[in-house]
Formats: sequence, C-alpha cells, structure tokens
Amino acid sequence: MNKKVSTILLALFLIVTTALAGCGKEDAANGKASGDVYTIKIGYENQPGEPLDLAAQEWKKRAEEKSNGKIKIELYPSSQLGSKQDAIEQMKTGANVIYIADASFLMDYVPDIGILSAPYLTDDYESLFKLTDSEWFKGLEKDLQGEGIHIVSTKWMYGDRHLITNKPVKTPKDLKGMKVRVPSNPLSIKIMEEMGATATPLPLGEVYPSIAQGVIDGMENPLPVIHGSKVYENAKHLALTAHTNMIIQWIAGQSYMETLPEDVVKVLKETGDETGKFMAEKVKESEETVLKDLEAAGVTITEVDKEKFKEATKPVYKKMDEWSPGLYDKVQKSLE
Repeated sequence: MNKKVSTILLALFLIVTTALAGCGKEDAANGKASGDVYTIKIGYENQPGEPLDLAAQEWKKRAEEKSNGKIKIELYPSSQLGSKQDAIEQMKTGANVIYIADASFLMDYVPDIGILSAPYLTDDYESLFKLTDSEWFKGLEKDLQGEGIHIVSTKWMYGDRHLITNKPVKTPKDLKGMKVRVPSNPLSIKIMEEMGATATPLPLGEVYPSIAQGVIDGMENPLPVIHGSKVYENAKHLALTAHTNMIIQWIAGQSYMETLPEDVVKVLKETGDETGKFMAEKVKESEETVLKDLEAAGVTITEVDKEKFKEATKPVYKKMDEWSPGLYDKVQKSLE
C-alpha cells in the first residue's frame, strides 16, 4: 500500500514540475519575469554594423548594466521581427517587443505627429529634440498610448535624408519621370511627389534588387542607410538634398509596458535617451566615412541648391489633409 501511495505521489510531483517548467518557458518567450529578469526583444530594419545597430548594442549594454541584470535585451536587426506593421501587430498581443519607428509611420495612428518628418521643418536636430520636450508632443504621446503604442525613447538622430539615383539630379525638375522608393506612408509619398518623382513605396529590403532590375530609379535615406543597403552599386548619383532631418522613435505596446515594474521602465527610458547621444556621434562619424566610400565607389556627389527643393516641397504642409488646421504654426510656436 505504501509503495502504491509513493508511486502516485511521485507521478503527481512529475506532473506539477513539468507544468511549472512549461509555464516558465512560456513566460520567458513572452518576456515575463523569470527570476526577476525581463527579456525584451529590440527589432529594426537596419543592417549589422550600421550606426543604428551599433547604438542598439550600446543600449543593450547600458540597460542590462544599469538594471543589474534585471533587464535582458535581445537584438533583431535586418527586419528579423518583420516590418514595422508586423511589429505593431505583435505589440497589440502584448509581446515583449520594442521596434524602430518614425513620425511619418506613427501618423497612421496619431496624424499630427507626422509633421516631425515634414520637409525642411527645422534647421537642426536640437530644435526637433526641443519639440519632443514640449507640451504639444506630450499630448501626442498620450494619444498614441490610447492607440496602444508607447514611445520608449525619441531622442535619436537618424540622419538627413538624401537622394541616390541612377541618373543625375541637380534640381527637382530632374526627378520628372523617375521612380524613387519611399517608405509606405502618406507623408513620404507626398514629399517625393512634390519633388517631381513618382513615389514608389517598397520595403527597404527590396530596394537593392529593384534598382538592379530597373524597376525603380533610386531611393532616399540617410547616408549610413544608403551605404548599408549597397544601392550605390547600381545607382551612381547622390544628391545631398537633406530634405528631412530625421529622428526616430522606439515604440512598444502600451499593454506590455504596463506589465513592467516602474524601475524597469525608468531604466529603459533613461538608457534609451542616453544612447541617443551615442547614436548622434556614430551618425556624424559614419556620414564622413560614407561620403568618402561612395566617392571611391564611383558615385558622383552633388551639392544641390536646397532652396529649390524647399520651395518645391512647401505645398506638402497644405496638402496633408490628415493634419489639424494650424499645425505648422503651433509647432513653430513650440520652438520659441
């Protein structure tokens, strides 16, 4: 009888421990605490070795050290977690994901935030960062949270966006008849259309073969991204338009952020903003190196008359019906 009882107890023990082990694995996969360690996946479209990738590695290091190991970050470059839209869908399920975004993408959820990616909005990045500290921007952050999106960090300089094409571009008129890849959002499309080109939305990973096969004539992006994508192997003309001073936002699901302890959220945000300064240094260093590398690769670099491109893109501000009336004036007032 005792032997039978012992056998039953052993079987129950094995069932319980197996179930608990399964829960532990599930929790780890969802980023839930496992022994007070929170695993967070950070994803982005950029390639390994680009400034953003190096900065993500720095963020990982700082967050893990500052949290004394309470935070564990896993990095997923090269769109390993899918597109921005894929990431949003994951976030809505409460996934432990932080993903790169920008204002032109986020305007699908809160339209007014898109103006941060508008053409020639400010002359420098400090002005853009000043905007992110304003009451106007804080209101937009709350609106995004209502849409299930939480901005973890936004003080990241991504770089000036320029044009690289397979034909020379000196003025907006030169873009007529050319197909230029842009991100898939209304603002980026409108900017390129006002410049005179046919805006062609494509995922970043499809740009290289599309230029090589003659499907499109070029793309626009910051110099480090242009270099990392290797499109210069088929597009030999770089026009330094600097039509957008671009900053990025790192976003997570609001529901997931609400599951994290306050100290974990604080470390993520503080180290995120701190790493933004590291990112700015890497972007500046990279831009100097990239220009030399592109020139050595046979790319013709043109310093365009930016005033002509600025004039060409002015109508963007009036044609973005998604934005609230007087938005441009409101933004300029926030900069005073």
